[in-house]
Amino acid sequence: MAMVSTYPLSKRVMQMEESATLRMSQLARDLAAQGHKVINLSLGEPDFDTPVHIKEAAKQALDQGYTKYTPVPGLVELKKAIQEKFKRDNGLDFALNQIVVSNGAKQSIANICLSLLDEGDEVIILAPYWVSYSAIVELAGGKPILVKSGIEQDYKSTAEEIQAAITDRTKALLYSSPCNPTGSVYTKEELKAIADMIAQYEDIVIISDEIYEYINFGEKHFSIGAFENVKDRTVTVNGFAKGFAMTGWRLGYIGGPAWLADACTKIQGQVTSGATAFGQMAAAHALLADMQPTYNMREAFLRRRDLVIEKLSAIPGFKVNRPQGAFYIFPDISAYFGLSSPDGTLIRNSDDLCEYLLEKAHVAAVAGAAFGAENCFRISYAASEEDLITAIDRIGAAVADLK
Repeated sequence: MAMVSTYPLSKRVMQMEESATLRMSQLARDLAAQGHKVINLSLGEPDFDTPVHIKEAAKQALDQGYTKYTPVPGLVELKKAIQEKFKRDNGLDFALNQIVVSNGAKQSIANICLSLLDEGDEVIILAPYWVSYSAIVELAGGKPILVKSGIEQDYKSTAEEIQAAITDRTKALLYSSPCNPTGSVYTKEELKAIADMIAQYEDIVIISDEIYEYINFGEKHFSIGAFENVKDRTVTVNGFAKGFAMTGWRLGYIGGPAWLADACTKIQGQVTSGATAFGQMAAAHALLADMQPTYNMREAFLRRRDLVIEKLSAIPGFKVNRPQGAFYIFPDISAYFGLSSPDGTLIRNSDDLCEYLLEKAHVAAVAGAAFGAENCFRISYAASEEDLITAIDRIGAAVADLK
């Protein structure tokens, strides 16, 4: 049923879907407020605090007077640090005018889509995908075209599958690696096949979301923009939330063609202007200082991944793969569709199962439909090992009651 309002809201906001991750997190908070011990595995937020040396850099920046408006595309100190990081870690060589700092990677993606898309332009999104991709594309007037892959493919699409979705309206390809929600990581060879295919279409821009770059358990992270045949039309998106536990700092950035960076700056200048000054100085320090805290977090996430895989795999009907990055598990739980809870509630899909687990087990997860994968749900293991063990034990007990 469509939402009815007596207020003059735009069709844009009336048709926009609420973020499924934020919605589930709010439901978990509401249940916790009633006195229940809820374990929230719905949000993609590291449970670690921002490393001390980064916080100290922010305090020092405050004392040095970094409290004023900043240039829209970012402070030169941070842009130089990002420039060095791109060279050091990704083999990407950007001039400073090709780098734009934003209030989070989400704003970076929104800037790109608002800069690129006209009404009806198509964006190929590799699914499963982060919940906001399709909403941002639609907000910019574009049409999301989903290329889906299942657990049997390790949730990764091939160049051939992507090519089959290209039309004369295709404007961009959007994906993440390591991936939210699956944790899958595209190898250098897989990315080369995609780059070689996209190189045949000179009007398609590649949007590579690499926010989980430092949470990679396998081979060294590789950026598709490092391939010579697509480097001039690849925009690389990154940020500080995941690898540096800086979610609340709201800092992201892009490196890409100068014409697109200029357009993103123009968009941002009319929406938020520049990101916080002292935060940018701390972020510059984060990129150039000791990375050991980041590596320590990665090792902790790896231990948790293995723990969660072991326990989830022991639940009958759960199909679980072994993701190589990020901090998510995305099991196929379709074996439980069509079953009923003890009170007679039918589990038709992953939304029903997630609501059942929240009410019955007091564990919050996010249904896969929001990510373009109806048979799955997402569990974030950015939580303590104790909470993860308890949560999965509760999940196992709850689904055992489904008949």
